[in-house]
Amino acid sequence: MKKVQNCKKYELRDGNKVVYRGITNDLNRRKQEHQQDKKFTSMAQVGRACSEESARKWEQKSLETYRKNHSGKNPKYNQKKNG
Repeated sequence: MKKVQNCKKYELRDGNKVVYRGITNDLNRRKQEHQQDKKFTSMAQVGRACSEESARKWEQKSLETYRKNHSGKNPKYNQKKNG
């Protein structure tokens, strides 16, 4: 059985700075939600839609990479995740 490919990976940026990385199945709804409590200038999908499992792996891996390049800190609006 083929996995459903409806999850989208995305980034919020404030200028050139990544301030959030996440996943969703509805980019428009998620953008509206973020506009309530986050300051950002753009939101962009990263890559193609994929399964939720693949999207979660991307999110975890991309945040690990971000922390390695930013003194152990996550993007401004991502909470620290263990693992």
